[in-house]
Amino acid sequence: MELSKNYLPATVEDKWYQHWMDKGYFHSTPDSRQPFTVVIPPPNVTGVLHLGHTLNETVQDILVRRARMSGFNACWVPGSDHASIATEAKVVDMLKREKGIEKSQLSREEFLKHAFEWKDKYGGIIYQQIKKLGCSCDWDRVTFTMDDHYYKAVIKVFVELYNKGLIYRGARMINWDPKAKTALSDEEVEYKDIQGFLYHVKYAITDAEGKPTGEFITIATQRPETIMGDTAICVNPEDERYAHLKGHFAIVPLVNRPVPIIFDTYVDKAFGTGALKVTPAHDINDYNLGLKHNLEIIDTLNEDGTLSAAAVVFVGEDRFVARKKTVAALAEAGQLVKEEAYTTRLGYSQRNPTTVVEPRISTQWFVKMADIAKPALDAVVEGDVRIHPGDRFLATYKYWMENVKDWCISRQLWWGQQIPAWYTADGTFEVAATAEEAVAQFAKKGITLTAADLKQDEDCLDTWFSSWLWPMEVFNGISSPDNEDYKYYYPGSVLVTGQDIIFFWVARMIMAGLEFNGQKPFSDVYFTGMVRDKEGRKMSKQLGNSPDLLELIHSYGADAVRFGVMISSPAGNDLLFDTSSCDQGRNFNNKIWNALKLVKMWESRQAADDVDASGLFPIRWFQSRLNEVQAQVASLHNDFRLSEGLKALYSLIWDDFCGWYLEWVKPGFEQPISAAVYAQTVSFFEQLMQLLHPYMPFITEEIYQLLKVRDEADVLMMKQFTTPVAPVHAALLEGVLAQEVITGIRDARVKNQIKPKDPIVLHIETKHENAFKQIEDTIAKQVNAKAVHYVQEAVPGCITLVVQKDKFYLGTETVLDTTAQKESLLKDLEYQQGFLKSVENKLANERFVQNAKPEVVEAERRKKADAEAKILAITESLKSL
Repeated sequence: MELSKNYLPATVEDKWYQHWMDKGYFHSTPDSRQPFTVVIPPPNVTGVLHLGHTLNETVQDILVRRARMSGFNACWVPGSDHASIATEAKVVDMLKREKGIEKSQLSREEFLKHAFEWKDKYGGIIYQQIKKLGCSCDWDRVTFTMDDHYYKAVIKVFVELYNKGLIYRGARMINWDPKAKTALSDEEVEYKDIQGFLYHVKYAITDAEGKPTGEFITIATQRPETIMGDTAICVNPEDERYAHLKGHFAIVPLVNRPVPIIFDTYVDKAFGTGALKVTPAHDINDYNLGLKHNLEIIDTLNEDGTLSAAAVVFVGEDRFVARKKTVAALAEAGQLVKEEAYTTRLGYSQRNPTTVVEPRISTQWFVKMADIAKPALDAVVEGDVRIHPGDRFLATYKYWMENVKDWCISRQLWWGQQIPAWYTADGTFEVAATAEEAVAQFAKKGITLTAADLKQDEDCLDTWFSSWLWPMEVFNGISSPDNEDYKYYYPGSVLVTGQDIIFFWVARMIMAGLEFNGQKPFSDVYFTGMVRDKEGRKMSKQLGNSPDLLELIHSYGADAVRFGVMISSPAGNDLLFDTSSCDQGRNFNNKIWNALKLVKMWESRQAADDVDASGLFPIRWFQSRLNEVQAQVASLHNDFRLSEGLKALYSLIWDDFCGWYLEWVKPGFEQPISAAVYAQTVSFFEQLMQLLHPYMPFITEEIYQLLKVRDEADVLMMKQFTTPVAPVHAALLEGVLAQEVITGIRDARVKNQIKPKDPIVLHIETKHENAFKQIEDTIAKQVNAKAVHYVQEAVPGCITLVVQKDKFYLGTETVLDTTAQKESLLKDLEYQQGFLKSVENKLANERFVQNAKPEVVEAERRKKADAEAKILAITESLKSL
């Protein structure tokens, strides 16, 4: 079989993925092995994979593949989230754009039929992308948060929490999304610093009988469109400027409504004018003041953000259009004192990022969080659930959990689990899974009804109220808690997710697991960083800086894309993504591919011999390097330092295997290779591909299969890792010495214009002749030395160089220019003298010597001795010239 010039991922990836699928290698069933369970953070059914997903899914696949190859029964459950706000918005838009239908024209059942049709049409796109990336998910276990069993589980949990007194219904100030026309939880509001304006407006004053006093009181507001909802003016009781206004009233501009002047220490008399307009329907702090002073609540906004009839003026106008008209009207009436630029923080809807959130009084359903948050806080603080990297995110988690607020879980939407509350005509309700159960509960209270007499709550539940059950309900753990899969796979092993949903999802899953199962949902949480472009900007559709995943895979191949996102993404740190990292991955693929081509060229040139390959220096050295890196990668994986693991493998394969080992064992031109050496080389190649496989599954499987003929069952993705063996330290040192000597001699040849084909005679002046005897043949072969001699003094007429503490003299028939040698040695001498000075300064620092660890101080002393020895060797070499 002739191998292509370069690696061609398109011919490999679909082939191997389909083969793995056909053989059922991704599927998991309970057995005697220890499970390794991972549940995918369910992407929105509306979406496509962006680079944040790509990083997240790649990390999960690395962990799952490595676990599978380490003897675990790995189960990675895929799925998607119904994403109530985002999906409903897309379906509403589709119906209007394509069919001319408004949501208001449809019944709930008709709308849900369209929504499920939309989901069936577009919902599978993201799964195909995950497959193209090479993710080894158990596709027999795909779960959707609106599946029948999942729907029942959510309802079951709601009823249970309500019966425990942990869910309640009440009127409270909540966050309102005017575009989606639904309530939001506090966590679904994202705050941004913006440049706005502060408008100073004067209100006329009247006495207790309503007679104008001729005075005015000035307030400053960022939202003049809410003035029509004012129900008081508040000042500080200790503010002498306003003490005489006790019992007086202020006239609300534009609507001419008198409102009382109230006094409360809440007002900061030093801020602005010291007077505050109170609009209880549109500000949480004003709402609390209103409750305290028994103020009227006037809601001047409709659910879509337009002004309501209660506003009296500008009714039906959008709130921001009304703001401009209100300012103009105030100016015309002579009541606008001034306006000034003002920086403020404004809340935006997470699901509709351009929509400003409105505080609004609304009757909603809430979960009491304090009681169920405490065990979840303890689980993390006490280390039962470990966060990686903990130094960055543990404090964030603690802050959220120690300041938790009740969770608004009702949404004014149809796409989602409908709240199981059943109302009579007079508004009395019962919470039950079905209307029939509600009827039975009413009967216990002496109220005789039929299911037809009841109306179910129109609202649905927050999407997060379903996804917090994800680790359990993907195994039917809530709907059918006695099933064998749930008992075997729960709790899970690792959760991989983004730092931005640490409270939305991670904390709530821990709460749910402890509340409904009594066990944590997972042992470890690995937070990936945010993917940014090379300029540091968050990737977004608006900026147009987020590349399309399928286009990247088409251009570079899945392995190169996986390499690109992993090579520069340490746990928790933001990833500055540039396609140049995918170029690096593609080059890495081609480097490995060319190594395969080189090794396959030797296959037919094997010579049977009785050589003990394990005793040869190149093999002894590389075996130790392989053992060293295998243990290093295992340790890095245990610490979730996956990027560093990839870097270690990259260096081992590119530098040590391709750059050194293959060159050291390569036979001469048209010469045979020892069969034992060839066999060992193939074995090394196999082990390298096995270590790399979790990161780059396609090319590693392809090369593993091409290295030699195999049984059909012998596939790399199922090949089990062996226990790392300790490296031979002496062999590692020999390798370093050989590399430095070869590099030094090659550089010297180039500087002195000695052609590679021209042989040299190598003289080595060393006190450690035995060390060089082990690597002598390899050095001679690599530097084209026809003879190697050991000497005790300088050899005249030779090129001189120093490596470590040893001196080397290169004999050649080429006429030498000692000027170049002197320049090189003097340059090296200058460097070593500077280095020695820096080490001596450090050792002369008493604070360093006293405070540093003894082994650190000893290392510096060794550096000093080494530098002194090199300086002496260079000085002697200069004298010989």
